[in-house]
Amino acid sequence: MADASLIEWMRDSDPALRWQVERDLLGAPDAVWRATRARVATEGFGADLLSRQDADGQWAGGAYFPANLDLTSDEAQNGQPYTATTWSLNALREWGLDAAVLAGTADKLAAHSRWEYEDLPYWAGEVDCCINAFTLSNGLWLGADVSSLPSWFLEQQQPDGGWNCEWVDGSTVSSFHSTLNVLKSLLDHEQATGGSDELRAARHRAEEYLLRRRLMFGLSSGEQVGEWVTRFPYPFRWAFNVLRAVDYFRAAAQFDDSAPDPRLTDAIAAIRSQRQPDGRWRQSRPHPGRVWFQVDVAEGQPSKWLTFYATRALDWWDAAHA
Repeated sequence: MADASLIEWMRDSDPALRWQVERDLLGAPDAVWRATRARVATEGFGADLLSRQDADGQWAGGAYFPANLDLTSDEAQNGQPYTATTWSLNALREWGLDAAVLAGTADKLAAHSRWEYEDLPYWAGEVDCCINAFTLSNGLWLGADVSSLPSWFLEQQQPDGGWNCEWVDGSTVSSFHSTLNVLKSLLDHEQATGGSDELRAARHRAEEYLLRRRLMFGLSSGEQVGEWVTRFPYPFRWAFNVLRAVDYFRAAAQFDDSAPDPRLTDAIAAIRSQRQPDGRWRQSRPHPGRVWFQVDVAEGQPSKWLTFYATRALDWWDAAHA
């Protein structure tokens, strides 16, 4: 458990983080953290991002990329912009914005937003697993018709249990990144709708894909799959790391009313190893790319967001192993 001064340091933050600290670390009464969460719409990061929405419901004039971005440009190739509609919706949803604040947005996007890939309609998704995962989660949140997407994920699940955004180019093995993004959306779907036995089985097969690799290692080599698995930048964006993955498994275990899987042990140790003597976690190298504004500290500085996610993960694990 974090000490009181550390929790207060995290709590002294934007409402987007403050309400989560109050709920998950302080155990504050519902009325307290819900009142803080309501402020996301009117203060700080949430209000700022809401003010940048276009009249047609989009942000930056585009679905996944800003309007008129040259996808062959250095900017697109060396640091994707994070200002367009999907990324803005991801942020607002993850910050806890009440979907009612965006009333009418789902219909506007259905009418005006098209994917950069083949001009496909927004809520129908496209061919990228990660993009479709974000679309499913955002659509469920906003009440859009995303009913075609769950079955699409069943069709695209790889033989090894996960997903890969490069399936369209012929890949037949799964990706850590793609698999985690799809898992998060399938859990959102199950929480929102009750899911189905088939989708639940697909989610558990994908969890097994990551757990067999202990969230970090190649199945045949036994070696860590890359430095990125233990690099913790906030915002997390699309990329896999063990902190983001453990956060998923924490949420899934709570939903399934199950104990932490012991195969998370190595990932938990990797998270714990980055805790500084003062109890904080430091920002890693952030994902490069255009943003509307900064929501966390520079590389190497103590991060309230990362300290919150890591503290919550370790509290969950340690409580189960007390």
